[in-house]
Amino acid sequence: MLRKLLLIAGALALTGCASIMNDSTHPVKIETKTVNGTLVAGAECTVSNDYGTTTVKSGETRPMRRSSKDMDITCTQAGHPEAKGRAISRANAGLAGNIIFGGAVGAIIDHNKGTAYTYPTWLQLVFGQTLVFDRRDENEGSPVPGKSPAAIANAGPAKVVAKE
Repeated sequence: MLRKLLLIAGALALTGCASIMNDSTHPVKIETKTVNGTLVAGAECTVSNDYGTTTVKSGETRPMRRSSKDMDITCTQAGHPEAKGRAISRANAGLAGNIIFGGAVGAIIDHNKGTAYTYPTWLQLVFGQTLVFDRRDENEGSPVPGKSPAAIANAGPAKVVAKE
């Protein structure tokens, strides 16, 4: 009996918490709009990360392969300049669960498989702009607000001021 329990515990530790809790994909809705905010459905969007490239029409929700690397999106439609975006990959609760419960092996497996990470779930790219989307800014039921790369770079890391 003890041997069986140890065998089961070992198997679970090797699979990784996020691998058990999360699929290797998760749904991402990609929309395109004009600078004045009008939604434009049907643009051809190319989505890529380190696991490959796929295409999706704007306005659709599609399962995207999870990865620790950011996801790049480029949407094109006749009569509009390209809409470009980068979705930042962030660690999800599965990775935290591995770390908290001592599953270092599982955390490594989940990291390598990408299941420990999640992208923002609703993106609105704007024709003629390049935007960055961060899951940290996500509010359920709303698209993630895109930010210009320059605004992110200018924000820089938080400064620490030493007191004398």
